[in-house]
Amino acid sequence: MKIALVTLFFAASALAQNPTAVLPAACGPKDFNFDVKLDDTQHTPMQAEPGKAVVYFIQDDGPMGNHQHNTLRIGLDGAWAGAYKQNSYFTVSVEQGEHHVCANVQSKYSIGSLVVLAHFTVEARKVYYFRTRFIAGMTSLYPTPPYLEFDPIDSDQGKYLIATFPLSISMPKK
Repeated sequence: MKIALVTLFFAASALAQNPTAVLPAACGPKDFNFDVKLDDTQHTPMQAEPGKAVVYFIQDDGPMGNHQHNTLRIGLDGAWAGAYKQNSYFTVSVEQGEHHVCANVQSKYSIGSLVVLAHFTVEARKVYYFRTRFIAGMTSLYPTPPYLEFDPIDSDQGKYLIATFPLSISMPKK
């Protein structure tokens, strides 16, 4: 079952690189944006509430991620759950059952059309870790088109990243 779920996530990430003007139903409204601040002091793991699970969303763009200025927003079941930038993370508590996730670059330019989608089934009291990586074409001497990927990661890697990265605090932009 776990192998099938992981395979599904990788397939969803590969197939969801569809640059469209309309955001899919898993995302939130197109014109909703976040202001993001980073807090390097909070690394306490979140505890699951009864009947719910904890989901960590982690932006991991590697050593150059701290220089990345783009904000990525995460939609969950049709509403924006939060946003992050510059190698950071945020967490949400979700009800058990099936959920649909959207990762999108927050931008009014063409990179704002980059969307990746996935779905997963949550079991109460469990912890899930998902990582986004955004490559904006500035990683080498040979520019590449922007690319966004989203995948589940092992809990050991997830715990390491949240202990290393700052917490992302996102607020709706006014």
